[in-house]
This record gives sequence, structure tokens and C-alpha cells, in this order.
Amino acid sequence: MTTTHISATSPTTPATPADAAAFFAARLAFQADVSDVHAALETGAPGFVLIDSRGEAAWAQGRVPGALHLPTAEIAQRAAHLVDPAVPVVTYCWGPGCDGATRAALAFARLGYRVREMIGGIEYWTREGFPVEGPNGVVRRAADPLTAPVGSAHCAC
Repeated sequence: MTTTHISATSPTTPATPADAAAFFAARLAFQADVSDVHAALETGAPGFVLIDSRGEAAWAQGRVPGALHLPTAEIAQRAAHLVDPAVPVVTYCWGPGCDGATRAALAFARLGYRVREMIGGIEYWTREGFPVEGPNGVVRRAADPLTAPVGSAHCAC
């Protein structure tokens, strides 16, 4: 049997196809990207509640229109009063350099909610040109060509 390595500096053998399929299926069950969340919200009946888990100053600075503000530290005390446990939750925070959405998702899961994390957070939401609600109303910036194709609403992947 031959062992295949990615590089001489990485002695890790790639996963079996079955293990890889299980891993990637799990990621899709636990995470959603900003493009998919945006598309679901645009339907008017996304089938989930979008939770902004950031603090008050961040919320005031700008947020996804229609999101519910519930900072991570308040989830355990307030979630049952604000979010129907029968409705799935999608959490977001600042972006890929922040694990706030992960902590928020964990807090919801511990309370018995079905939950996913929106990867990329408000950073990638904004960078992909989606609307942001803030002190001056709802604004849209041009999409960053490093994160979204120019002239298209999604990457068609």
C-alpha cells in the first residue's frame, strides 16, 4: 500500500473518501456561508432566525437587516424569551478572525436549538456587497472582487 502525503513537511495522509465525505457533510450541517444566508433571507421565509451575537457598539455600527441582536453573553438568559426553540438559528459575529459566532452557536446548541454558524460574519457579508443596516439606514457597498465575482450576486459554486 502506498501512503500519499500532501508535502514533505506534512506527514498527514489524506482522509479516506468515506471519512472526507462525513467531515464535509458535517461542515455543511454546522455552517452556512453569507451568500446562502443572503439568498435564504431574500425569499422572505428563510426557515431560521439570524442572530447577531456581537455587543451593542458593533450592532449599532452595522448589522444584517432583519437580524436579531442577542449578544453571546445574554443567550442563556434571553434566548427562550426571544427565539422559538422549534425554529433553527444561524449565528454571526465579526468575521473569520473571530470565534464569537462559534461561541454563540454553542450556547444555542446547549439550550437545545438547532443551530448553524454563518462563516465569514458581517465582514464577508459586507465584502460581498450585501446590505448593511446602520445609523444612516441601509447601505450597500460594492462587492470586493477578492470575495465575490464582479457583476454577479453569487459565485455559482
